[in-house]
Order: sequence, then C-alpha cells, then structure tokens
Amino acid sequence: MTDYRHILLAVDFSPENRTVIEKALELARKDEALITLMHVVEYTSAMYAGDVPLPEDLALDQRLAEQAKEKLQQLAEERAIGGMERRVEIGVPKREIVRVAEEIGADLICIGSHGRHGLQLLLGSTANGVLHLAKCDVLAVRVGK
Repeated sequence: MTDYRHILLAVDFSPENRTVIEKALELARKDEALITLMHVVEYTSAMYAGDVPLPEDLALDQRLAEQAKEKLQQLAEERAIGGMERRVEIGVPKREIVRVAEEIGADLICIGSHGRHGLQLLLGSTANGVLHLAKCDVLAVRVGK
C-alpha cells in the first residue's frame, strides 16, 4: 500500500463528516502525512436558474466563505487538529477540490460519499466527480445510511 505524504481532506460540514475526518487522521498518523482541511462554498448563482439576478452588493459568496472559515476553525479545534492548513474556496466543489489537490501536491483526496444511486447519481455527486477528475488517489469514505 502506498504511503501518502499530503492528504487533502474535503469536508461539507454534515454530521457524517466525523467518519471521513477520522479515516483521514488515521491515514495521516500511519504515514506521517500532512493534511490540508478544505471546504468549498458553491457559487450562490448555481442555486438559481439564471432567472433571478442577485444584487452585486450582497456579496453572499464571500459571507458564506467567511462563515465556512469559522466552521473549519471550530471543526479543527473540536477534533484537536489545529496545526493543519485550512482552505475555503468558492466555486464548483468537484473542480475546486481537484484544483487545490494539484496546487498543493496532494497525493490523496479524502472525501465523504453518500452512496447515492439512480437519479441522484445522474444529477451529480461531488465524490464521483472528484474520483473521475483527480490525478491522485481518492478515498471516498461511505457516510450516511
């Protein structure tokens, strides 16, 4: 089995993330790897069909990113993982995760997978997208039911 040197741990703040975090920490301890903790704020414009323009002065994406930074800080403190780099990006989650993994030289991306099937899978899964786009290994940790 490969020894990993830098793990990108992508979280979405769901309660199930505990399993993903524990798996990444276990691998990092075993391999003495660095971990970068990451969250992606999805573009708010992606929530709309383009029919409802958002006023520029709302800066909603930036406010959500600031909230995400605070949540990452809390998560790091709760899990006693304060020494790792934390990143919040704004964009399409699967693309941002893969971009950051390449940028930091991660050799493993650790992400949660809800194991969706059928229509939910066709509509798009971040874990599935990362799996197909990433140039490094991807560990999709099954979470939820």
